[in-house]
Amino acid sequence: MNEISIFWLVAVIVLGVLEAATVGLVSIWFALGALAALISSLCGGPLWLQILLFFIVTAATLFFTRPLAKKYFNKADHKPTNSDMVIGKEAYVTEEIDNLSGKGAVRCLGKEWSARSENGEAISQGETVTPVAIEGVKLIVRRQ
Repeated sequence: MNEISIFWLVAVIVLGVLEAATVGLVSIWFALGALAALISSLCGGPLWLQILLFFIVTAATLFFTRPLAKKYFNKADHKPTNSDMVIGKEAYVTEEIDNLSGKGAVRCLGKEWSARSENGEAISQGETVTPVAIEGVKLIVRRQ
């Protein structure tokens, strides 16, 4: 085994250990590229071919497998919270919304929320509005 083969072997081992030590997929693609270069080196391939194989295999595996890996392994399993669920729903103004005085409340999905209007306009009690954003604990709403 020559020095270049030892380099690629060390690279495969280090990148493999790094991959095993991390939670997400980080270096597996580079380890596969180094493995391809190691195989080329052991078969007597020239250095330029080893380097080319390293980059091609790394890029190809990254390009073809990262979207799948991201979809299945790094999934956040995001579930909407109460606040996420009110965006775009219909809400009823229970207290006049006046951004200047800092007043306003709406009822949305059975919950009472402090509210402010999106464009600063006053909205009368009894009107129907649509929540468009959340800032802290306040719904930002617009007239329907």
